[in-house]
Amino acid sequence: MKKFSTLLLTLTMAAALTACSSGSTAGNATAAETTTASIETTAAAVESEPSGKESTDTDVESNPDESMVPESTASEENAESEETDTADESTEETTAKAEKENEAEASVDLAYTIRVGSLKGPTSIGLVRLMDQAENGETQNSYEFTMVVAADELSSAIVAGNLDIVLVPANVASVLYNKTSGAISVIDINTLGVLDVVASDDSITSIADLKGKTIYMTGKGTTPDYVFHYLLDANGLSEDDVTLEFKSEATEVAALLKEEPDAIGVLPQPFVTAACAQNEALKIVLDLTEEWDAVQGESGSRLVTGVTIVRNDFLNQYPDAITSFLADHAASAEYTATNPDETAELIAAAGIIEKAAVAKKALPYCNITCLTGEEMRSALAGYLQVLADQDPQSVGGAMPGEDFYLIP
Repeated sequence: MKKFSTLLLTLTMAAALTACSSGSTAGNATAAETTTASIETTAAAVESEPSGKESTDTDVESNPDESMVPESTASEENAESEETDTADESTEETTAKAEKENEAEASVDLAYTIRVGSLKGPTSIGLVRLMDQAENGETQNSYEFTMVVAADELSSAIVAGNLDIVLVPANVASVLYNKTSGAISVIDINTLGVLDVVASDDSITSIADLKGKTIYMTGKGTTPDYVFHYLLDANGLSEDDVTLEFKSEATEVAALLKEEPDAIGVLPQPFVTAACAQNEALKIVLDLTEEWDAVQGESGSRLVTGVTIVRNDFLNQYPDAITSFLADHAASAEYTATNPDETAELIAAAGIIEKAAVAKKALPYCNITCLTGEEMRSALAGYLQVLADQDPQSVGGAMPGEDFYLIP
């Protein structure tokens, strides 16, 4: 307490001297009051110390490190270490969570039942192996297959969201792209050309040999008509050089070929095989797919019959399912070429061609394939351009954009 009294007396005298020497201005008065208040605060602080614990110089200087570095430093270091550990654990948890979410998404992709629609004809032949495997539970994806007789049914179903993937004529895919403002994408070509010129006249070995002939076919104002006119023109002929007689159904053309031995017809498979089976004199004299390739040369354009398209909403939500489907489709298409006997039985069982024997004979001429990526784009774009040049409405009024083609 003696030290306290001495300190208090000293500070009081210093304050008094400061006040006297500073004059009587308001600002200096304030400074004095502040100093006095500081003194009183200091005094109060000292008085508040317990009487049994007087502060000493040695108490302050005994450990300089402790005076400069509070005891809390060690705690802070431990806290920082714990924060680092917590951050590492949080990162690991986030990574693990992301991996689980990715696995869950993949699981959803594979668990979803893909609804596939196709036509009762060559474009479905490449699917029959996959259809059989799916029915037996041998595929990674779950599939639901629908087969119809008219392309319009497939178009309306995919637009309505009732089907996810459909196999349609190539120009129908382009029309759908334009009508839906790009809401669908083409993912593969499933069938190349299936049109043949059938006759009993062995002298016909080229398009030019058709000059002066009468030719029976179907599809006036449709793709067979456009393809045939294109090939006539590419070989130096016009419609004036031949007589084209159009029938409403391929069966009518086949019946006419049976009745008139000298008749010439343009038919698709499998009607070609059926017509030749009924008349042994008939044969394929011109394969229009080969004729197309001869005209196109190295352009990459192909004569395309059918393509596979997908709803973009489905594609964006289940990309892994589409990748898996393409692998399944490619394997199924390959199976048709390497296992003709088994494939013929599957075709008959699916009701695409009534008799397995006829299906087996038709298979080599159906040009079943599974073209994807850049090869698909080149083949299809060139074909659609030929159609658009003759009638823009045949492809929906305009050529589809580059986003029409799914390029992995």
